[in-house]
Amino acid sequence: MNFQSLKIEKVTGAATISHFLLMFGYKLFSLYFPLFLLARGFSLSQVGYVYLLIYLPIAVFSPIVGFLNHKINPAILAGLGIFGYGFYSLSMIIVQETLVFYFCQIVLGMSAALFFVSMKAILMGHPLENFDRSFGWFYSSPFYADALAPVVGALFIWKFNFTGVFVLSLIFHILNIFFCLIYLRKPAVKLVDDGFKLKQTFLNYQKAFSKIKEKTVLPFILISLSILFLAGFYRAFFILFLKDIGWSQNQVLAFGSLLSVAFLPISLLVIKKLESKKSEKNIIKGGLIFGFFTILLGAFGFYAPALIILLIVMAKSAGAFLTNSSRSGLVSQKLKQYPEEAGAIDTMFSPLGAASGSLIAGLIIGFLGFSNLFILGGVFVLAIALIVWGIHSHKI
Repeated sequence: MNFQSLKIEKVTGAATISHFLLMFGYKLFSLYFPLFLLARGFSLSQVGYVYLLIYLPIAVFSPIVGFLNHKINPAILAGLGIFGYGFYSLSMIIVQETLVFYFCQIVLGMSAALFFVSMKAILMGHPLENFDRSFGWFYSSPFYADALAPVVGALFIWKFNFTGVFVLSLIFHILNIFFCLIYLRKPAVKLVDDGFKLKQTFLNYQKAFSKIKEKTVLPFILISLSILFLAGFYRAFFILFLKDIGWSQNQVLAFGSLLSVAFLPISLLVIKKLESKKSEKNIIKGGLIFGFFTILLGAFGFYAPALIILLIVMAKSAGAFLTNSSRSGLVSQKLKQYPEEAGAIDTMFSPLGAASGSLIAGLIIGFLGFSNLFILGGVFVLAIALIVWGIHSHKI
């Protein structure tokens, strides 16, 4: 596994591949999951509730995983998280009781915390040449998975219904467990400290959050959080938005496949951008791009042809990718003395945003509508990015 010619350290390459396998297995069905929920008889508000149950446990469980990373090899914890994803895929086939179904969403959230906190601790605990670039590769994994997984998933859903795609997902997660334990267990072993006490982890979190609250860090974190908040709208309801404007299920499946393939070269261009600019500049630029194109989606989505919607969504995704990769790079730089805690804190941002976004969207979408939801959300992100830009432009 020689990643040097691509400017990817070995540990970054292994973490990126494991992330790719995890996301491939999950994204076989995740894009179409709202359709699965509707088929089970869920209302729009219940769809938002399901996403809340997935993302909130990630935020709650992440600090616990941060402590466990001091005691147990993070690669083993990441492998346990992958196992949880496999369990989830299997449970979607066999679980019929609603309460048990809800519990499985919580299990998925806890599994995500195990994987992402541990992987970020492994990356942050190594002397990486460029943190923004390394996290750019790590965060690009979902886009590589997107280039194929929705296509394969759509085919399996069409041929075997959702049961077939959940079985295929389970197979990929099993393969990923072995990959993770083979290629990441040794790099992660130096992070384990048997003498680390619970009191020390509280002190480390206190110091880490003191750094996060500094004026040179917090405003940029807020831009990322605003994007992640709106991403909660998008993840829960974008597919249903396409259905609402008259698209058939086959058209939705085709759009998801095309979007995935088309965004792949854009993700590589964004990674190159991450190498040459400061984290703060990238975060602001990504926020401005995301906010502007989200407003366009809300304003013209009901009338625009499919190609225009595709271009808008690609641009919006590029902005989010740029901001969130640079946010992780910024957190890595500022909290490099506390890699386990930094991995937990950075992991908490995404689920907090997604959980709150999906919950609020589920409550207000009935009377606000898809268009107004996206327009107001885009204005919210754009305003925060512009304010931070105005305050810090002379410093970066």
